[in-house]
Amino acid sequence: MLKLPENSLWANRKCLFICCVVSIANLQYGLDSAAVGGLQAMPGFLKVFGYPNPNAAGGYSIGSTFQQLIASLLTLGSFVSALTAGTFSHFFGRKVALWIACVLNAIACILQMTSTSVAAIYIGRLILGFANGFLVTFSNIYTSEASPAHLRGVIVALFAYWVNIGSIIGAAVTNATKSRMDKSSYQIPIGTLFIVPLILAVGLLFVPESPRYLLAKGRPQEARKSLETLRGNSVPAEYVELEWAEMVKGIEEEKRLATTVGALDMFRGTDLRRTLLCFGMIACQTGSGVWFVISYGTYFLIVSGLSVSDAFKYSIMATCLGFLGVNMGMYLMKRHLGRRSILILGGCICGFSQLALAVAATVSPGSKAMQNCLIGFTALFKWGYNMCVGAASYPVATELVSTRLRAWTVGSATSLGYFLAWLNAFCTPYFINPQNLGWGAKYGYIWAGSNFLCVLFFFFCMPEMKGRTLEEIDELFANKVSVFKFKSYQTTIGNEAAREVEEKVFEQKGAVTEIRERVSGERQD
Repeated sequence: MLKLPENSLWANRKCLFICCVVSIANLQYGLDSAAVGGLQAMPGFLKVFGYPNPNAAGGYSIGSTFQQLIASLLTLGSFVSALTAGTFSHFFGRKVALWIACVLNAIACILQMTSTSVAAIYIGRLILGFANGFLVTFSNIYTSEASPAHLRGVIVALFAYWVNIGSIIGAAVTNATKSRMDKSSYQIPIGTLFIVPLILAVGLLFVPESPRYLLAKGRPQEARKSLETLRGNSVPAEYVELEWAEMVKGIEEEKRLATTVGALDMFRGTDLRRTLLCFGMIACQTGSGVWFVISYGTYFLIVSGLSVSDAFKYSIMATCLGFLGVNMGMYLMKRHLGRRSILILGGCICGFSQLALAVAATVSPGSKAMQNCLIGFTALFKWGYNMCVGAASYPVATELVSTRLRAWTVGSATSLGYFLAWLNAFCTPYFINPQNLGWGAKYGYIWAGSNFLCVLFFFFCMPEMKGRTLEEIDELFANKVSVFKFKSYQTTIGNEAAREVEEKVFEQKGAVTEIRERVSGERQD
């Protein structure tokens, strides 16, 4: 019986390269998050949009309302765009959405760089958020649908890989411009946001549309050509035929079970379970407290007593450790750990890191030991999050749902994640700022509890899907297989597809043999 081979990344280098081009869209999100987190502590930015404060580090402060809105409007724009992703994808597909995001990104950057008006900054942040929502949602949907089953975890985890590279670049750029007191201090970091859309817009000209999307839209010839382009010479032709046959059977079964074409099917039948799991997975990103660390990390270090220069340096160090964590997580997912195991491990690391921060702030507030704990456990958190939850979240979220509803469900789940991130961005200043509640690092108690709830969710609700094709996962959910039996359950769709391919091959061989015998007989006559 034919079975799809589990060959190396190098053998699938063409697909890997194509997915890297698409996944670079996620670099934009990391770049912007790091840049904005740094701008809030940059005297040159605060001189234009803040107010003088002799008691503040750097001599300037930023108003709570402005601080809240420049972070939360980005998230609000991302929320709206992710929520509309399903409708947009139904008509236009993955590539067109990414191109539109590139155009919107350029408009948003021009607004933020050329104006000193607070209103223009707000509008620019909102448009940039809308662009980022499309970039994140559609790039991860594409890589999930384009990658081979055994490499899907690694390839979709490029999301976290690029986000961290963006964070490192953003932190490095803001660190280089932090001492400038003119507009260039923030215009240079914002100007770097032009790089990714330019690369992506050109790269998409050479990227095929998702084969599963094309097949679901009734364009089988284009879908087959797209699949052959993605697989290249990584496997013999019969294995491409096998994957194609399985894909066709899966799409046909989805259409047979469909009741409507749209968002309502997300909440019907077995798709309801898949939708709730996808929502839960994305919500656990915010539940880890990562947005607190990303959006307010540098500012939080300064509020805790570190100098502006030291805060930037330690922020870059923590980001680099996060990048190391992503690489470790991709290796662990491919070689050693399943989806459930790496998520549970990540929840534990993040939870204990946040708890350690809170305990240090409680036992020894304002001391040198507390600052060291803040630096060390923030770095540990970023390493653990990116190695586990960050690396696995989108591979899991995108493979949980069916092809027909993937844009609807992942888009809605991503919008939920953005809403929770917005809520966090809006509330965090009141918890950590000295002029409000002044909790400081004690805020970690809330996120520690949240992480431990996420661990329970991963253990009792999240199935193991490592190595399964998307069509096999469809069959598992259709048969209502329980969480603890997912790994061992024997699916049939792969065997049925293999049987069809083998019969086709045998028929072709029989026809060739018959022709050869006929030609040989004619020659003898």
